Amino acid sequence: MDEQERIAKALDYHHAGYNCAQSTVLAVADLAGLAPDEAYRLLEGFGGGMGGFSETCGAISGAIAAVSYAKSGGLGNPITKRATYDLSKEMVDRFRAKNGSTRCPVLKGLEGAPAPHPCDDYVADGVALAYDLLTRK
Repeated sequence: MDEQERIAKALDYHHAGYNCAQSTVLAVADLAGLAPDEAYRLLEGFGGGMGGFSETCGAISGAIAAVSYAKSGGLGNPITKRATYDLSKEMVDRFRAKNGSTRCPVLKGLEGAPAPHPCDDYVADGVALAYDLLTRK
């Protein structure tokens, strides 16, 4: 499945009522080696900017979760943390450069300025970022 097919899949999940984090992670879960039900459950609390608190956008949270799972060395190899942080920072920087923020109130237009894009665009961006890093050679 290519990037555009994964974005379409994520948008189908989003339109079916899955939160932005779940929609993003489910579209790339297979690339990360993450079981779909586990991914769904793990990211449930990240919707609405982390439990409805309107902080970090769920789309970037889902992307980071997928890449972290794929790149971590696990309990037996904690030295992968620095490299995973670097990838997370790259995703946040790229998302912020494209969208102006990673905070839901800014992205949704809840702080005075109009919303720059609909949430579907942020989900698409999250999938694209995760796909890029998960398929990078």
